[in-house]
Amino acid sequence: MADRGLGILETLRQVRPELPNHLVALEVAFTEFISGRAPEKRGNGLKSVREVVLSQPINLFFTSGDAEIRMQDPNKNFKVIRGPDMIRGCLVKIEF
Repeated sequence: MADRGLGILETLRQVRPELPNHLVALEVAFTEFISGRAPEKRGNGLKSVREVVLSQPINLFFTSGDAEIRMQDPNKNFKVIRGPDMIRGCLVKIEF
């Protein structure tokens, strides 16, 4: 799955303009419940994705900007790292 839109950082900066970079934005997207669409309760799907990946036999690669997350067997550690490339939008690979 790929999204050639704004990416996580620019999307979240609409709600949290103080976000400094893609690494922090990706961490926030996967761990904090926030929404810029008040009063709607939307925009928090990545927290659910993380929980499903942790509980099921699924591997995840997610990148936005120059940050990426790889959650893979056997331990599926959640860690945001600087990726080798800068992409515009998001790129996701889900393996099951």
